[in-house]
Amino acid sequence: MTAVLANVAAFQIGWFALILGAAGRHPDWGMLIGLAIVGWHLLLARDAAAELRLVGLSAGVGAVFDSALAALGLIQFPTGTNAAWLAPPWMAVLWMVFATTLNVSLRWLKGRRLLSAVLGAAAGPLAYYAGARLGAARFPDPMAGALLAVAVIWAIALPLLVAASERYDGAGHV
Repeated sequence: MTAVLANVAAFQIGWFALILGAAGRHPDWGMLIGLAIVGWHLLLARDAAAELRLVGLSAGVGAVFDSALAALGLIQFPTGTNAAWLAPPWMAVLWMVFATTLNVSLRWLKGRRLLSAVLGAAAGPLAYYAGARLGAARFPDPMAGALLAVAVIWAIALPLLVAASERYDGAGHV
């Protein structure tokens, strides 16, 4: 139970560091903290190579999905990217930090694809909305279409990543 609470706390610290770093025009600070959290997770892992595969997959999925949102004009990232159609590196690190939860605090989602999709569709837009309210991103007006797109993406991404976590389960600190 202590490992689960530590994992939840580490994710929250990483999320706030990355979001507030980007909002404050210092995404590098958030990225350093996020990468330190990922490093700590890998250090504690029973099979760091498996966890690293999951972290890398999550970064790739996130970069593709967030870049698609940006390319479609559904979200803007004012900090950390030179191309409006490309998600900034700090967002990929955020997806990496999220991946550290899949085999620890979100382990209970394994085998629950429908629940993962519903949770992703609900929690994804809430997290993006909170990040935008803190200044790390901007949505066009009206925002509803963009948040619906985020819901669809997370309804796909979370079950995909949960399935990947079943294959790449190297967490040893649960």
